[in-house]
Amino acid sequence: MTEIGGFQNNVARIDLSEGEVNYESIDEDDARKYIGARGLGVKYVFEQGPDVDPLGPDNLLAFMNGPLSGTQVTMSGRIAVCTKSPLTGTVTDSHQGGWSGARLKWAGFDGLLFEGEADEPVYAYIEDGEVELRDASHLWGKGVHETRDAIEEEVDGSYGKNLSIMGIGPGGENGVRYACIMNEDDRASGRGGTGCVMGSKNLKAVVVKSNTRMPQPADSETFQEGHRQAMQAITESEVTAPNEGGLSMYGTNVLMNITEEMSGLPTRNAKYTSTGDAVEDGWADDEFDAEKISGENVRENILVDEPTCHSCPVACKKEVEVQAMHKGEEMNVRMESYEYESAFALGPNSGHTERDDIALMIDRCNDMGVDTIETGNMMAMAMEMSEEGKLEDIAELDWGDSETMVDMIERIARREDDLADLLAEGAERVAEKRDAEENSLAVKGQTIPAYDPRCMKGMGIAYATSNRGACHLRGYTPAAEILGIPEKVDPYEYEGKGELTAEFQDLHAISDSFDICKFNAFAEGIEEYVTQYNGMTGFDVTEDELMEAGERIYNLERYYNNLAGFDGADDSLPARFLEDGIRGQGASEGEYCELEEMKDEYYAFRGWVDGVVPDEKLADLEIEIGPGTGVSADDGGAAAPSDD
Repeated sequence: MTEIGGFQNNVARIDLSEGEVNYESIDEDDARKYIGARGLGVKYVFEQGPDVDPLGPDNLLAFMNGPLSGTQVTMSGRIAVCTKSPLTGTVTDSHQGGWSGARLKWAGFDGLLFEGEADEPVYAYIEDGEVELRDASHLWGKGVHETRDAIEEEVDGSYGKNLSIMGIGPGGENGVRYACIMNEDDRASGRGGTGCVMGSKNLKAVVVKSNTRMPQPADSETFQEGHRQAMQAITESEVTAPNEGGLSMYGTNVLMNITEEMSGLPTRNAKYTSTGDAVEDGWADDEFDAEKISGENVRENILVDEPTCHSCPVACKKEVEVQAMHKGEEMNVRMESYEYESAFALGPNSGHTERDDIALMIDRCNDMGVDTIETGNMMAMAMEMSEEGKLEDIAELDWGDSETMVDMIERIARREDDLADLLAEGAERVAEKRDAEENSLAVKGQTIPAYDPRCMKGMGIAYATSNRGACHLRGYTPAAEILGIPEKVDPYEYEGKGELTAEFQDLHAISDSFDICKFNAFAEGIEEYVTQYNGMTGFDVTEDELMEAGERIYNLERYYNNLAGFDGADDSLPARFLEDGIRGQGASEGEYCELEEMKDEYYAFRGWVDGVVPDEKLADLEIEIGPGTGVSADDGGAAAPSDD
């Protein structure tokens, strides 16, 4: 392509089966239509074919940064990992912060495309625009932390100065379907099983060595004006203001007390809507209290450092140190970072609120390379199944047994016994094997994060229509439902939430494709996005054109899923959240999620037919790839006639 600011115009395609590396440029039309990172990554995955086996050699694993990654843009330290998920069977993209995305850009790359399967374990070493495959047999079986330390010594690099490592632990090696990819800052491409795909390819790590070489904007004047506007918005926001805003002071866990008070915190496998509701019902005593694991409590008692990602003044990461007792032994644990969703899944949803034990569990998940949300939710599912006698032939897990939970994490990662092996398969497969559908909190095979759709109705339609399974980060409606951004909406009102969710989904597709942190959306909006994007690239897109690019990316993902066999029937929620399920308690008393009403509104706004992108929509968005869905909105959703 012609030179575009923010791009290196260099993508490495690595055939692990043959041990070959080829380099290719980025098509300029694709860069304009799909932006970068998530958008371009999904297009590369789509071109590999929606019918590939997620764990087969033909599945593509794409590490992609965007045109704003590694630049002066605030919060631009993100990288996207795109592939077909072994957990959900959908296309998925999972992002991590820290410095890996920036450093890959500085090393001369917009992306790395891994295909095939190495005969023996390898790691990819990237420096000065070149990729080299190196033996990793000596690292196989090691935890993430030990692996990173060994590689740091091998390549004579230094974290925080010139080195980034994205690697897997035993979870990825042993095919845990929700295994993740961790970097040296304990940032995770956490959801969807990207680490499982990496393990199936015998790829232990991606190692990037580079000094700081930030791309310069094509239009410096426009860029600097956009950057000034963005910095002003971030500094003035009650959420993101450095050293003042809630996110900066308490990290993501600023939400724990808020959702608890709203009765919007799924508890005990979402049978309750808060820990207080569980206590009020007599299930637990007063020691079961979400405040004990809140951001405020963490900051006051165990916070030791507040590191940050590339080009971020907010510093939401909260590094903690605890002295945790485990099996009679005192263990010193220092780890980054005590996140809201991790604490929810490994804590209240699993029946306990032991702050220091949760820190130990998060650290163990990071080292084993498994998603904290999925791991906690799988143990909560096993606890409920144990209570109902559905696991008595293999093993049982008791509510709130935090000591066993700590050991269970490594057992799952290594598939050490029958229960661990079962739970490593994910909620959907456990439900099928054990007649436990009613115990599952999964949508399209991926379990929910820490927002109860009986309280926040927008999250209900967002979970259901997420292209990668239950997810808060596809369309973060709590921004409006809790924080009033861009304006306050009633969390219990379902009307209007279909349209609101679709708009958030398109906006997040843009930021994920830039690739910048979603937390900037607590302060910035489309105006700041357009100005910075145009300034960096030299483009001259309008706000409407950029929003259409976000819509195009979201529809491309949905189109991929349609071809993989998904439709409106898969846009569902766990039964306990719906009309005939378990009603909310406390502040959410009597509430349920009016999903069908919101789906009708959402599909109408999207122009979809029962969850399927019609061919007219693909044409309108200029998505010129694949065979089309064969669905026509003009014919009421009937398959389009054959050309034969």
